[in-house]
Amino acid sequence: MLEVQFGQASDFGKVRTNNEDAMGSFIPSSRQQAQSHGYLFAVADGVGGMDLGEVASATALSTLIQGFGKAQAGTMLAGLLPRLIQHANAAVHDCTLAPEYRGKSMATTLVACAMRHDQAIVSHVGDSRCYLVRNGQAKQVTQDHTWVAQQRKLGLISAEDVAESESRHVLIRSLGPEMFVSPDTTTITLQVGDVLVLSTDGVHDEMNEKTIAGIVSQKKDIEEIARELVARAVEIDGGDNTTAQVIRVRGVEQVGMYRGRPYRLPS
Repeated sequence: MLEVQFGQASDFGKVRTNNEDAMGSFIPSSRQQAQSHGYLFAVADGVGGMDLGEVASATALSTLIQGFGKAQAGTMLAGLLPRLIQHANAAVHDCTLAPEYRGKSMATTLVACAMRHDQAIVSHVGDSRCYLVRNGQAKQVTQDHTWVAQQRKLGLISAEDVAESESRHVLIRSLGPEMFVSPDTTTITLQVGDVLVLSTDGVHDEMNEKTIAGIVSQKKDIEEIARELVARAVEIDGGDNTTAQVIRVRGVEQVGMYRGRPYRLPS
């Protein structure tokens, strides 16, 4: 059976007076639920410069997590997670139509990781990220939905230009502004010892992959690692809200698939 440890931390930073980041999780209550539903971890970052970023991020997280818990047992995560993100987008979009928020604009990023058996499904919109740390090396799983990342992908600007650009946080995709959104989704086959990091830009803007890998690969309590990751980012700059979830894989259950259903492989 899949076994994980996780820790999380969030900080206002040195400048902001409120925290527009949100984080949440679905932890199965039994061994049976771990096999039928699995785990879900998610981080959202309310878009600064718009109204009520904290409402947008909290709404997206609650919609996602409630939907995951209510999903039919055994639902394929690779199809479920993007669908739930669509529901989260609709919930944020609908907030702008509520009487108390009429005339307000709001948006949020979202990165989510659903885990079951030996698989992690990562789906995201915006520039909140997921990293996979394996054997002490970090790899960015998600690709930012920003204007500069798109220009970099097209070969129009360099990596150095991306890091120095004043437009590096201009999003081309987020939850809320439109009725429909297209998340990107990636599947990871997990190994014992893997660590997954979900972070808002307050973390990864301040630290490169080597630094992130060094912190999360320590043999420490996972909650302490999450707090250290956030504290280091705030120490370096602290100009933004800063949030991270850290998930350590302690055991996996290898499965095969037959006609869309998992079956346990012989050990």
